[in-house]
Formats: sequence, structure tokens, C-alpha cells
Amino acid sequence: MKKIPVVAFLILALTPVVWVHADFVEDFRAVWTAPEVVQKIDAGIEQHRKGDAVILVVDKEGSPLRDIQVSAVQKSHAFLFGANLFVLGQLATPELNAGYEQAFTRIFNFASLPFYWGDLEPEPGKPRFDKDAPYIWRRPPPDALLAWCKAHDITPKGHPLLWHSINPAWMPADPGALHEAYIKRFKEIAERYGNDIPIWDVVNESLVCPATYPFFSQDRAYVSWAFEQAHQAFPDNTLLMINEVMHVSHKPVDENAYLDQVKALLAAGVGIEGIGFQFHFFSRQELDKHFPGNPVYGPENLLNVYERFSELGLPLYITEITIPGSGDNGPAIQAEVVEHLYRLWFSIKGMAGITWWNLVDKTAYGNEGQALGGLVDETVQPKPAYQALDRLINQEWKTNYTGKTDADGRVAFRGFAGSYQINATTADGTERVFATRIAAGKENSMTCVLE
Repeated sequence: MKKIPVVAFLILALTPVVWVHADFVEDFRAVWTAPEVVQKIDAGIEQHRKGDAVILVVDKEGSPLRDIQVSAVQKSHAFLFGANLFVLGQLATPELNAGYEQAFTRIFNFASLPFYWGDLEPEPGKPRFDKDAPYIWRRPPPDALLAWCKAHDITPKGHPLLWHSINPAWMPADPGALHEAYIKRFKEIAERYGNDIPIWDVVNESLVCPATYPFFSQDRAYVSWAFEQAHQAFPDNTLLMINEVMHVSHKPVDENAYLDQVKALLAAGVGIEGIGFQFHFFSRQELDKHFPGNPVYGPENLLNVYERFSELGLPLYITEITIPGSGDNGPAIQAEVVEHLYRLWFSIKGMAGITWWNLVDKTAYGNEGQALGGLVDETVQPKPAYQALDRLINQEWKTNYTGKTDADGRVAFRGFAGSYQINATTADGTERVFATRIAAGKENSMTCVLE
């Protein structure tokens, strides 16, 4: 991919937003800032996203050193915060493309790459893998996206391997021929990307699959078949996921068909290794309808649903998010909803990643673009929702600690999971710098030798 000159990316001052859409915001806050809700979310973040660290500082003989200043600066998150990467290099000017890259890398360490069959292989036998493949809007070739992810230390995710929608016009209608075509597709993708893309959505939206799809059956038997084929094609260390639409996956647990489906598949030995939940509101009208009055999307039900899925012992991912910023006071309302949802998601025991969908306004598919569901506007300037996430991800949820060793040569602190730079400095300026990682939910011990 051609290098694009870097331009300044303006981060607006993180000043409090003045809310003027009183009915929505006041009603929303009445639900989401109730003391019992805030307490539960805060407790979940503290318990599930942090780990204890103990650093022992010794001299070269192994004797502990007291009064050594130790600083621990978190450099990155273990948790995956992401968005789709569908318009990388596709905006109208070099300046906009550079701004997009800077907006992405400032808050995200995770990217969904498009593997939609119809756009990836519009002609049979001619997949658009190569970076010089013909242009298709919102579908840059995977080679180019993967190279960019590697250059910017972004974890890539492939989406999707099998979906009943957006398939090529030449897709076989006969189930037997379609089986063979999918096996070929899985193998080709795995051979090219299996060692570089660690997470894949294997089956997308099976519970809303229409009867017109050649693989359709009431029991969705094609789901277990697809996971079997994916396990045969991809390396053992690949995380293979199932993904489902919001209105199915977030039903209360006693009527949640997705929970029932995943439990049944796991009981049958199907190799599902991650569970994805979409969270799309494709219009302001839809948002106003469901927030804050619909209890299905209130904190009590959401916490309960995610906690029940967490009991299955698999990592959970919020895979696709659209919160509209259109309408009366839309950007401010979007920011309010986004901040509270991300806090809740970040607090869940099993949650491993959260993926916004379209970073830039009006780059979404079809009418979805009118919802203004981007975190930045059309000029790639941050909206209040982006500012809220920047504050959470880069400030509130990052740890910077400074302390001095005790008589036993130790300092202890509790920090968010991720990678850290540790500096240990004596009074005379002798310094040792090293990198380490802190894992959530455990004690992380390390020794620093000052010579």
C-alpha cells in the first residue's frame, strides 16, 4: 500500500458536553446511572479487567533494594478495542485517508477485515486477495489491510467465512456443489491468512437465515458443518467464532434462542471458540424506540445475558456496533449512549473485545450511512462519542503508577491488563528499563536487577 503523508489529527478538548435533548438524556441517565447499576459495572471492571503486580528490585547479588523509584506506564491494552477497516485508503483525499489512519490507531488495537464472498470473489476462481486487486468500495483487498495491521500492531479479524447474504452471483444453488465451493473457499483463505489472522467469524447470522438459502434447514445444521470444515482448514491456534444479530442475541435468557443454540452446539461437540453479538441501531428512530424505555436493552437485562453467556467459558465479543448520531442533538446523545454501553461491556467477565462498525460518518452500507453512526465526521474530525472513547481507553482505563520499593525491595500496584514499560531508578540515577505484561485476575510477579 502506498504510504500517505501524515497530517495532524485534531483531538478536541475533552470538555463536558451540554445536553439539551432533555427527555432522552434524563430518562437514559435515570436508568444507566442508578447507584446499583454503576456499582455493579465498576465492580466488574475492577475485578475482570485488572491484575495485581508485584515488582521485586534487587542488586546483582540478589539482595533487595529499598527506596528505588519504580514507574509502570501502560503502553497497550490486552482487551481488544476495534472497528471495521473497510475504508482504509478509500476516502476522497490523501489528507482524509491519513486522518482516518490516525483516528483508528489512536483508540483501536483490533480491526475487522472484509471477506464477504461476493466482493472477494466476484468471478469464480479469481479472489481479490492481492493488494493491487480491482477497486471495490468498502472492500479493500485483504493483503493490503493485513499489511497495514502488521505495521501498526493491530490484531486483525476475518469477517465472515459463511453468511447467507452478500454471496457471488455465481454461487452454486445445488447444496452439494455449494459444499464443495465453500470447502475450496475455506482452504484458500486459510492457506493465505491462517497464520496471520488469529480470529474469524465462521458463521454469521444463522438464526435469521432465510429459507431461500441453499443450506437452510430448521435446525441450522450447516453451522456445525461449517465449524468442522473451518477446524480442518485453519491452524489449531485460530479462534473460530459464531456471530448473531442484536434482536436475537440479546433477548432475555429464558427466551434467548442464541443462548440455546450455542449451548446445544457445544453439547454436541461443535468447535465454537468465541461468541459474537451485534449491536446495531440503524436509525435515530430505532434508537429512540429502544432507548431508554425498552428493558431488553437496559443494563439489567444486558448484564444478565452476557453473564449467562460468560458461564459457557468462551470469550465474548461485541462484534458490530452502530449507534446513530443523527437527529436532534444527535452527536451528544450518541456519546451518552456509547460511553455507558462501553462501560458495561468492559465490565463483563467473559468479554474479550468490542468492535465499533463504521468509524467515519456516511461510509456505512446503504441507508445505514444516513444514521451518522460514525465516531468521526465526514472530515475525519472526532465527534463527542470518539472523545468519550478516547478518554476511557487512553486515560480512565490505562494505568500509570509511580512508587518506591519497601524494605523488602518490593512495590505493588493494581493495573489494567496489557503491556507495560517499567522503569526502576536509584537515587544516583542508575536506571533499568524493561517491558512486561500484566494479566487480568491474577498476581503478576517480576524481578528487576539493578547492577
